[in-house]
Amino acid sequence: MIRQYTSQDINSVLDIWLTSSIKAHDFVPAKFWVSQVDNMRDIYIPASKTYVAELDSKVVGFYSLYENMLAAIFVSPEYQGKGIGKQLIAHARKQCPVLTLNVYTENVASYQFYLSQGFTVVSEQVCVHTEHMEYTMSSNT
Repeated sequence: MIRQYTSQDINSVLDIWLTSSIKAHDFVPAKFWVSQVDNMRDIYIPASKTYVAELDSKVVGFYSLYENMLAAIFVSPEYQGKGIGKQLIAHARKQCPVLTLNVYTENVASYQFYLSQGFTVVSEQVCVHTEHMEYTMSSNT
């Protein structure tokens, strides 16, 4: 089930975000992700429209939209590969049919996932926060 985020979800969302970020971005020091937890809680999540995926009353994934940007999409590592990410993308497309997102070029698994979901690369640039290369991708309608 996918539902709108509530403030009671914050600890689950932050835990999924941090665990998944460290796992998916092992080319960025873990301390960087740890240093961003407060910003996620205090700035990014409140500024975004966020939805969570639940299984058996447990939050197992989420996504955040900021305007037409898919600013975050994460699934708890133990629930990855079960179609939750695809469900989150489909739900996000209902909210905003044309989405853009950024993904690190070194995050091959996520890049391949986005390609499989109909996203295409529209530009490539250096991330100002980590100095790693990233793609900007866009969904097709």
